Amino acid sequence: MLTVLTVPADGFSRRLLAEGLGTGALVTVVVGSGIAAQRLSPGDVGLQLLENALVTALGLAVLVAALAPVSGAHLNPVVTAVLWFDGRGRPGALTARGAASYAVVQTVGAIGGCVLANAMYAVPVTALASTGRDGWRLLLGEVVATAGLVLLVVLLLRTGRAALAAPAVGAYIGAAYWFTSSTSFANPAVTVGRMFSDSFAGIAPASVPAFVVAQVVGGAVGLGLARALVPGPVAREVLA
Repeated sequence: MLTVLTVPADGFSRRLLAEGLGTGALVTVVVGSGIAAQRLSPGDVGLQLLENALVTALGLAVLVAALAPVSGAHLNPVVTAVLWFDGRGRPGALTARGAASYAVVQTVGAIGGCVLANAMYAVPVTALASTGRDGWRLLLGEVVATAGLVLLVVLLLRTGRAALAAPAVGAYIGAAYWFTSSTSFANPAVTVGRMFSDSFAGIAPASVPAFVVAQVVGGAVGLGLARALVPGPVAREVLA
């Protein structure tokens, strides 16, 4: 999720590998900790959510810190799209084709990460999620969660503080699990991945399209707010 706009042609396959592995690992953390929480704390949904949120926040911070120097650790198609849009036309900026490639490997990685979590906990890998997440309040929660994430990431980049992304993004997502009604998916790739696990962290396939639309809307809102707060060109101090 870290904001890196420069993606040179050389080593691009290495960046794609990092994005796929990173997003896969993120979904493994989310789904795996959700299954563990459900089994270790049966009957206490609040405690399950706390356990899931804490592990996700820590795991995300570790992944961003580890992979930022390789690919920027976007781990999220909305973040990638926003950074492409915000940096388009600048020398060395992420191209539309590069952004699309990031989104594809992020989504494939997310599905693989979910299957891995299922396998570790002997959850049937062929069973799709049955947990419906529908209604305007959950969609509003996704708009808020994604807008906040994008606002945070773009502000860090525009003010030259990309090095703070790992702890800041991890802390934000951990908090957003609790203050948003949707428990902050805030990521189309992760949303698609989570529909392949019929567990605490799953989302029914029928609920996925509306969640993704809400996340895209949230990304646009977050970018607009960031540009209003800190106008001007993107800072050049980025981790590459």
